[in-house]
Amino acid sequence: MAAVGTTLLLWASAFVAIRHLADDFGAGSLALGRMLVASVLLAVIALPRGLPRPTAQQWATIGVIGVLWYAVYMVALNEGEQRVDAGTAAMLIQVSPVLIAVLAALLLSERFTLQLVLGLALAFGGVALIATASSGDTERDVLGVVLCLVAAASYAVSVVLQKPLVAALKPLQVTWLAATVGAVACLPFAGSLVSDLADAPASSIGWLVYLGIGPTAVAFTTYGFALQHMSASSLGVTTYLVPPITIVLSLVLLGEVPPPLAYVGGALALVGVAVARRR
Repeated sequence: MAAVGTTLLLWASAFVAIRHLADDFGAGSLALGRMLVASVLLAVIALPRGLPRPTAQQWATIGVIGVLWYAVYMVALNEGEQRVDAGTAAMLIQVSPVLIAVLAALLLSERFTLQLVLGLALAFGGVALIATASSGDTERDVLGVVLCLVAAASYAVSVVLQKPLVAALKPLQVTWLAATVGAVACLPFAGSLVSDLADAPASSIGWLVYLGIGPTAVAFTTYGFALQHMSASSLGVTTYLVPPITIVLSLVLLGEVPPPLAYVGGALALVGVAVARRR
């Protein structure tokens, strides 16, 4: 449970950090900086341990996870949080457990039950309410919702792929290699990162380093450790706690809260997830 609690707190803080850095870093440069910090730190820890070499199939899976979860997810979420607040983004990402259930039904031959269909409908009804609740530039806010859903889909696919990996390899090794793949995938943003670092205040650079160490290097490793000892479904349920933690941190650190209707949408989405995952 310590690994789960650490993951939840650090991931919740990531939404706040990303939102805080939206004015100083572009979506791509923030993703690249975060992955570079995580990759270097994890390499320093992992290399002396003499970890086993992955098989060709495991390398392929790590490559897909690295691109989807450590690059596409990061860039989409970063860009999305330039358009919606941290709490709303956290609620939108919580659609991912339902997506995981759908993928399991399609790819792992699990039953696609009426309960799953009902949960999916409720969850996306909640997402629609969150989108409706967004204030300001409508097109801008809707795009933010869509980008967060892209991130949620990338996360869902990656969890399904990672479960067998952490059964065969150390979570530290999987996180390090996937983060390195993610960093390579984000290299096209290197020029933007150099420019953003030159203009960013020291405090924002500190937040960037924190993102790479805490919510990435530490949290993704503790998540992998928890996934070794829990089913993906059971672990997914625990992430329901991320939005309320994010909202509290966002209120304290950023002074922002989601629109009132977004709470209704978030609650409906979480009910949908719970219905879909109920045994």
